[in-house]
Amino acid sequence: MKTRDLFADVPEQRRRLMAKVRPTDSKPEMLVRRAAHELGFRYRLHVRTLPGTPDLVFPRLRKVVFVHGCFWHRHPGCIRTTTPKAHAEYWQQKFDDNVRRDEVSQSRLEALGWTVLVIWECDTNDQAGLASRLNEFLSENQ
Repeated sequence: MKTRDLFADVPEQRRRLMAKVRPTDSKPEMLVRRAAHELGFRYRLHVRTLPGTPDLVFPRLRKVVFVHGCFWHRHPGCIRTTTPKAHAEYWQQKFDDNVRRDEVSQSRLEALGWTVLVIWECDTNDQAGLASRLNEFLSENQ
């Protein structure tokens, strides 16, 4: 069964809402980018030649940052980590695939000598804490 057929009964309002979800330039990502910039760190965005296409890449430091949405990437223990009741089997498989892909990307980056930081969507609510965490990660010599 094609995905299109699977969601034939999804209400039009929900379909429009889900179509607005974008993989880049999300509000949490923009908050992380602003914090890194204000700390004086310069970065490259979405480097496709690296495994997983990290959101922020700090080439001279050999460090990358992923900004993960709690819902899509299944942040353990977060209240945003819910599973839709409609088509639950489809969603569970999608979420499992996302988590597996994240783990593989992180392992491949580390094998290539990169240090990885994952910032969760809910972590961006505390801007001072976010700035402190970024500064610590980007300032440490590893």
